[in-house]
Amino acid sequence: MVLRPKTAGFLSTDMTATAWESNLTPTNGIDQAFHESDTQFMILKLLTATVALVGLAGNSVVLWLLGFRMRRNAFSVYILNLAGADFLFLGYPFIHNLLLLFDFDFVDEVISRFLPPVSFFAYISGLSFLSAISTERCMSVLWPIWYRCRRPKHMSTVMCALLWALSLLLSILEGKYCGFMRSNAIDGWCSASDIITVAWLILLFVLLSGSSLALMTRLLCGSHRVPPTRLYVTIILTMLVFLLCGLPLGIHWNFLFWFPALSHLDQFVVPLSCVNSCANPIIYFLVGSFRQRWWKRRHTLRLVLQRALQDTPEVDEPGESLAGETLAMSGSSLGQ
Repeated sequence: MVLRPKTAGFLSTDMTATAWESNLTPTNGIDQAFHESDTQFMILKLLTATVALVGLAGNSVVLWLLGFRMRRNAFSVYILNLAGADFLFLGYPFIHNLLLLFDFDFVDEVISRFLPPVSFFAYISGLSFLSAISTERCMSVLWPIWYRCRRPKHMSTVMCALLWALSLLLSILEGKYCGFMRSNAIDGWCSASDIITVAWLILLFVLLSGSSLALMTRLLCGSHRVPPTRLYVTIILTMLVFLLCGLPLGIHWNFLFWFPALSHLDQFVVPLSCVNSCANPIIYFLVGSFRQRWWKRRHTLRLVLQRALQDTPEVDEPGESLAGETLAMSGSSLGQ
């Protein structure tokens, strides 16, 4: 947890006037440095809270549309759960930074005991869902016949439930044996819990990177290139944003297990991860609205999100360009 810097004064009962005057300039310099640091701190926290608020609103829209307004398919189930994980993750920095800005120190101390485990749980869940999306998409491209004929009907729903449960278990182990405030750590069990968590994060990163690389290779290279679809673009952009903005927080947590002195980097990696969770809904709606003639037809958010998950090649003919938009997106016959 990042602590807000406080200005310090120099008090001494037997200090002479000469000594006080000689220390006046350095003290003023220190106070000015702390004041500038405090201003930068408040600006960073305000920006983080703003990004988190935008992300909360965007993920709320995705949750509403996919949960109640659209028919779900294999990949939209993952997107729905990913939006839930992003929403949970953004809740901590939004509430925490607002409490810091308004100096609710007592409330902040109480809430900070409960929100970090939720944030840790949401981060692991989000990375798990991203890896599952990329891996399943890679399987559907490399082994299309098996995927369409042999894939279990409710594989996405079962996988999401298992990933939620596993992420919750890892978070409980970390909270019980290591302590998110590093005050009640049990050395032996904490080390074992750290190793398990780090191994799981590394496995997820390898799956995410390997499947994403395979997708891009199949899309751009080789004699059997797959025609790009909006779903391809959505997945690739989501992966790239995570690697740039979301991955640093996971790396920081891994190193923090063995190097607690790096805790001050939270003020940089947490805002970056907030940008990642905030960017996902923006990616969906940008991909869904790309190349659409807004002046000819008004598109609802539901239709835009449906287009972002469309897994059929684009049709350039004016009369057929919107025909694929009303489809129940590719994979609907596969169930959830």
